[in-house]
Amino acid sequence: MFEKLKNAVLKPRIQNAESKAYSLTDHGIHEVFGIRPTYTGINVSGVSGLYIPAVLQAVRIISENIGSVPCKVFYETKNGKEPAKDHTAYRITHKRANDWTSAGKIRIDLTVDALIHGNGFARVIRYPDDNRPYSLERIEPSKVQVLEDTNTGAPVYRVSEKSGLRDYHFTDILHLPSFLGKSPISFGKEAIGLAAVLERHGAQFFGTGARPSGVLTNEKPQSGEAGVNTITNILKSFRKWQNGANSDPLALDSGWQYKQEAMASTDAQFLENRVFQINEIARVFGIPPHLLFELSRATWSNAETMGASFLQLCLRPWLDRWQDAYATVLLTEDEQDTHYFEFVVDDLLRADTAARTANMTALVTNRIMTPNEIRGILNLQPLSGGDELINPHTTSNTAPTPEAEETPE
Repeated sequence: MFEKLKNAVLKPRIQNAESKAYSLTDHGIHEVFGIRPTYTGINVSGVSGLYIPAVLQAVRIISENIGSVPCKVFYETKNGKEPAKDHTAYRITHKRANDWTSAGKIRIDLTVDALIHGNGFARVIRYPDDNRPYSLERIEPSKVQVLEDTNTGAPVYRVSEKSGLRDYHFTDILHLPSFLGKSPISFGKEAIGLAAVLERHGAQFFGTGARPSGVLTNEKPQSGEAGVNTITNILKSFRKWQNGANSDPLALDSGWQYKQEAMASTDAQFLENRVFQINEIARVFGIPPHLLFELSRATWSNAETMGASFLQLCLRPWLDRWQDAYATVLLTEDEQDTHYFEFVVDDLLRADTAARTANMTALVTNRIMTPNEIRGILNLQPLSGGDELINPHTTSNTAPTPEAEETPE
């Protein structure tokens, strides 16, 4: 905040040799503090935005899917890759981030921090003897300030702790940034604010009875006390008719008529605007609208395609950020040449049972995967002889007869 004040206020004063005072009602004060109110007047922040159901669902579906995808450490070999189960980072990323937090849970928490506040942070706890990573512990984003090393340009993380401020090297703080280091909610606050206005209007409309259910009219109403008594009796009869369980028609005397209000075109547009704001919020977070339960354009055929686009266009950038963040703090400079992190996204690409079975069959018959590898995906026990890359449709396990061996081709 001091840097923003200095750049926005002190530097112009020094350069121009003139002073300018900012009041809290001045529009310039928003530039000083790096905030901008919405045109609707709704205060939209990271936490307040979660009270909009579409925003809550977007944050939840992104973070929980990232937390549910397994992450493993692999190292390169001459024959391909192998899981680095002996590396301490394997346990941190695949099983437990620390004694009280699972690997998936800390990914959910830090992804939520990045979506709401713009950045997620976790401190790396290391073994004192060989400096190997032991665990990850989440840090409140409000307690971390990202600085820059004037010599190297590398980030330096200043953390507010009980003992005071402490600066950490970039290899000691796992940093998960959102796009441009800002929350999507801050970029889409206008769309979220408009959705909040529409939601508030709808709540007031039905909660306070802003529109009457009907209108009672009379071309020749009575005046004076007799008219008041007549209206009171009609309203009493009307309420009794509304609360009654019979199906008798409503009868009004003395020339009174009851007219029920129909939905106007503006009311229909109000509903359309609410649906459109769900699509706007889906654009802000980069997810298909049907994942926010806006199913007007979803079909059985395109829902699967939109699910694949959710992985490729929305989750994939987040998973790449996680892989980079893991490699920066959990691998040494030498290990980064031979080790890498990879998310197993097979579960997110599952289609229907028939299509999945056909795909696995093709992998075995084309000798891409062994039967036991397929059984491992299905959580089944391996079979004897199932580790060979053979095509079961063209290979026979029956031993050839002597006559067949002597017969020429």
